[in-house]
Amino acid sequence: MKRAERHPLLSGTRITGLGTLASRVLGLLRESATASLLGLAGVGDGRGVMDAFVIAFRIPNLFRRLFGEGALTASYLPVLTAHLETDRQAARQLASVVITLLIVLLTALVALGEVIFGIIWYVWGDIPRVELLMGLSAVMLPYLLFICVAAQLTTMYHASRHFAIPAVTPMVLNIVWLAAAWGVAPWFAPDQIVQAYVLAVGVVVAGLLQIAVQVPMLRRLGFHFDFNWSAARSGLKQIGRNLAPMLVGLAVLQINTFNDSLIAWGLASTPGGPETIPWLGDLLRYPLDQGAVAALYYGERLYEFPLGIVGTAVAVAIFPLLSRHAARGDSRSLGEDMTLGVRLVLSLGVPAGIGLMLMAQPVARLLFEHGNFLPSDTVRAAGTITCYSAGIWAYCATQVMVRGFYALGDAATPVRIAAWMVGLNLALNLSLIWPLAENGLAISTSIAAAVQVIVLTLIFSRRRAHLDWRSL
Repeated sequence: MKRAERHPLLSGTRITGLGTLASRVLGLLRESATASLLGLAGVGDGRGVMDAFVIAFRIPNLFRRLFGEGALTASYLPVLTAHLETDRQAARQLASVVITLLIVLLTALVALGEVIFGIIWYVWGDIPRVELLMGLSAVMLPYLLFICVAAQLTTMYHASRHFAIPAVTPMVLNIVWLAAAWGVAPWFAPDQIVQAYVLAVGVVVAGLLQIAVQVPMLRRLGFHFDFNWSAARSGLKQIGRNLAPMLVGLAVLQINTFNDSLIAWGLASTPGGPETIPWLGDLLRYPLDQGAVAALYYGERLYEFPLGIVGTAVAVAIFPLLSRHAARGDSRSLGEDMTLGVRLVLSLGVPAGIGLMLMAQPVARLLFEHGNFLPSDTVRAAGTITCYSAGIWAYCATQVMVRGFYALGDAATPVRIAAWMVGLNLALNLSLIWPLAENGLAISTSIAAAVQVIVLTLIFSRRRAHLDWRSL
């Protein structure tokens, strides 16, 4: 690849990386504030509050990663980029139709989800932990709609090769969350359960604001509402052909971590409750204690710090470039850029993972151990940080490798591999959870991610484009 052609990748990576770095720093402050309020396992009447809050937040967040910055973006961005290079009016019409369809479909999904949460609350609401989980989930579910729309506005910026505002937008959630955790909740909600609801409302407000901050500059770039179904139909068909398989392929890491949380919540004992699992005939003891979901969450937040700065930044910047190479049939440039992308993430991801593994306990103590976060909580959080950090290099490289396949229009291969990895992760979870508790769930995700990226790299290099293994 010529030096001039590398500029978009390196420049886009730099802008995205700096914005992501600032957002991640704010995110760590937000988690520190949350830890002070809700702790890990909780205290007194607040026991298990953080577990419920984490799962309730993961539900809309999973859809954000699928329909927001995940599968829909991966299938939509190449089509929108091609339209912008040939016909800006067609691009504007396609964007208008995609946003409209997304709002309609996700509004229906939110309404359905609220009904389901209401039914579960009505049937099992006498169980305190279920009542709390359903209540927090119902409050935070509308965030699903707002953040997915905000993410598609971000895609429009990326297609136009504007990275600054998309890099700043995620900070809005962290700023609002910090305001709720540091200001509103302590003053108006002395009870941990009420504090959790205050944070949940803050999440929804932040979703609305993330839309609001992006609209003005998009209009200056020439994007305004221009709904034309007929004109956008061919573009929608292109998006639809790859969307369904991408929902699995690009989101395998998120699916695995969400499964980790569900397993941790379902297999955790409660204070004063039975020590064995009733629905397994009391043959096995509960492998986890309350707070396991929160321990996994804090561990995930720490490994996401280098993942966002390294893996996501490179993947976001490289995807439009790979799409252009694929559209031109330039396999040599495609291979060179893929090699550059993988080399970037490995050169930063490997030392980041090793450093975080070695410093897990001091970092957890520094960030979290204050307020309601106890020294025993620090030990549990450090364990999950260590286990998740072992896979940082794989999480980062997967972000780049999967986008290489999608740029070529090959969604089938990552999907097949992803399906096997979900099964592998589940098998490892059930094998390691009893001897290693929540650490078994975290290390399972790291192992599955490592296997996934190795298989993806071998297949891409043999079938699609040559990677320079010596430079890697």
